[in-house]
Amino acid sequence: MDFALSERAEDVCGRMWDFMREQVFPAEPVYEAWRAERGHDNHDHPPVLEELKVEARKRGLWNLFHHELGGLTNLEYASVAEIMGWSPVIAPEVTNCGAPDTGNMETLMLFGTAEQKERWLEPLLAGEIRSGFAMTEPDVASSDARNIQTSIVRDGDEYVINGRKWWITGTADERCQIFIVMGKTDPDGAPHRQQSMVLVPRDTPGFEIVRHLPVFGYQDQHGHSELRFTDVRVPAGNLLAGEGDGFMIAQARLGPGRIHHCMRAIGMAERALALMVERVKSRVAFGRPLAEQGTVREQIALSRIEIDQVRLLVLKTADLIDKYGAKGARTEIAAIKVAAPKVCLDVIDRAIQVHGGAGVSDDTPLAGFWAHARTLRIVDGPDAVHIRSVAKEELARERPYAG
Repeated sequence: MDFALSERAEDVCGRMWDFMREQVFPAEPVYEAWRAERGHDNHDHPPVLEELKVEARKRGLWNLFHHELGGLTNLEYASVAEIMGWSPVIAPEVTNCGAPDTGNMETLMLFGTAEQKERWLEPLLAGEIRSGFAMTEPDVASSDARNIQTSIVRDGDEYVINGRKWWITGTADERCQIFIVMGKTDPDGAPHRQQSMVLVPRDTPGFEIVRHLPVFGYQDQHGHSELRFTDVRVPAGNLLAGEGDGFMIAQARLGPGRIHHCMRAIGMAERALALMVERVKSRVAFGRPLAEQGTVREQIALSRIEIDQVRLLVLKTADLIDKYGAKGARTEIAAIKVAAPKVCLDVIDRAIQVHGGAGVSDDTPLAGFWAHARTLRIVDGPDAVHIRSVAKEELARERPYAG
């Protein structure tokens, strides 16, 4: 495996770092102040983000997430995503590389009709609108897609949708104009052919936003919401691919997206470690700088070792996807989804410990990072599901010798 970046990728990473230092990091306090002035539950769009989008376009840092758009392989984009992870709230959005939009754009690119692409994909690629992915439900264990209860029933030239969804990211932002909704079109069919996906515009009658859910007390600007679909009717032409293809679409959507999540988590861990190192060099306890104390040095060393280990695993996974597709890397995709958030959380936790009270306040980004990283252990399937997948593959593996 050769993880050396191409000349193109080196250039993109360099320009991304320049953008982060010159524009994104200075914009963080502006963004936070704007939101604080408007209150905890306000989900308006901070103007500084649009200013940063203009700058990102000028620098050629737009839609880098897909090889056909940004000219980068999954392996190369992984390094770019790590840089974005240093400012996980702002950087992905202002480069049009944020979730769930990237996954939804890839889904439309793969499975959308010409009409669907013109109406929804083009404005998404332009950053004019945002989108939601409505799969998770409150009444069932949605990590098993076979449990999905939302019904999608054909009625003439329309589909009728009834059901509840929650933790649908992006909904609170009025720019979120289209939802990819997963439900059952054939409840009695084969387990992995029961589900389908349809496109539901935000202004469709019967679509209701019930509430916006906080994450450990934080209300994200774009929101994570509970939705209700009551006799929602959409044209039959809003179906993605064919009836029964929902599970297949979900699997195709999640492979590269998990690379992005994991590399952004590594970026968060790197920033937490940087904050930790800066802190211990400037604080004194029991007559010595914290940086000279053995227990602190151990925490720093462990953080470096763990970050580098998990980065190599994620890069290996990205390389496998480039060579063999998501199916050829399914075990590694599951493994990184467990490993990367855990390492990120451990490093952030050590940084919080070193910062004391400041670490759990809003004076540093660490508390927000912790809430974000902890959520990653649930997003795109909880740890237990991915561990189950890895164990299944390991139990079936043929070995040269058992003793």
